[in-house]
Amino acid sequence: MNILKWLNKTIKILSCVDNPKYEAEFLLTYVSGYNRSFIITSDRVELSQKQYQYLNYLVYRRSLGEPIAYIIGEKEFWSLSLRVSYDTLIPRPDTEILVEQVLFKIINNKSTLILDLGTGCGAIALALAKSCVNCYVIGVDKSKKALDIARINALQLKIKNVSFLFSNWFSHINKKFDIIVSNPPYISKKEITLLKKDIFFEPFDALISDKNGLSDIENIIQQAKKYLFIGGWLLIEHGWQQKIQVQSLFKKYNFFEIESYQDYGGNDRVTIGRHLINKN
Repeated sequence: MNILKWLNKTIKILSCVDNPKYEAEFLLTYVSGYNRSFIITSDRVELSQKQYQYLNYLVYRRSLGEPIAYIIGEKEFWSLSLRVSYDTLIPRPDTEILVEQVLFKIINNKSTLILDLGTGCGAIALALAKSCVNCYVIGVDKSKKALDIARINALQLKIKNVSFLFSNWFSHINKKFDIIVSNPPYISKKEITLLKKDIFFEPFDALISDKNGLSDIENIIQQAKKYLFIGGWLLIEHGWQQKIQVQSLFKKYNFFEIESYQDYGGNDRVTIGRHLINKN
């Protein structure tokens, strides 16, 4: 079968996804090694039997809703190519807002110690460590399999000012930080039925939280001041309808200079607060 016929067939099969043409072309470039320009200008080229069979296997997985990031085993975040697995969330562009707020609003030229809670594949920790040579970042997670992926990513990217440790939030933390950052679970159980089927391939304990999605967020905010230096910052990603509740939690636990920021889609996504008084 030639490229054109395969693409036409695959676009129909993937009609359930948002951009079937893009995804069909992406899978074709991944398997064949051809770039997009070649695919467009040489669509009469025949696929080998091996390519054809492997492509159909990947398309079948995608047609069931499996995210492409899991199918190919990697995802780009902050211009870094990161390995991902079923044990890690897939990094999303909106989470780059967390990285931006740390880099552009908080970090100065001094040495900065950063804690990334629930690091997963290490996306946030590695993006910060790569972008700020004066920082040292510790990423923690309760999933040892996720930590293995994060460590592999650090080795492949040759990022040395980062380390990954086991901890269920703050359970194994015994030092203070200048900055604590987290993308915790924040989806409520009620919202499960509203999610795209792609998300059901991701680890649920990294997505779903009690108390209408606010349980883990409150837990982090409540404990964070014990692990922040005076003047330190806490940054949390949250759901697009949770800004008011999250700001209230920051106020409840005596954080100051509280602000929220929108993601690339114009949705409230990140709230930050500062620890200015040494008070429980």
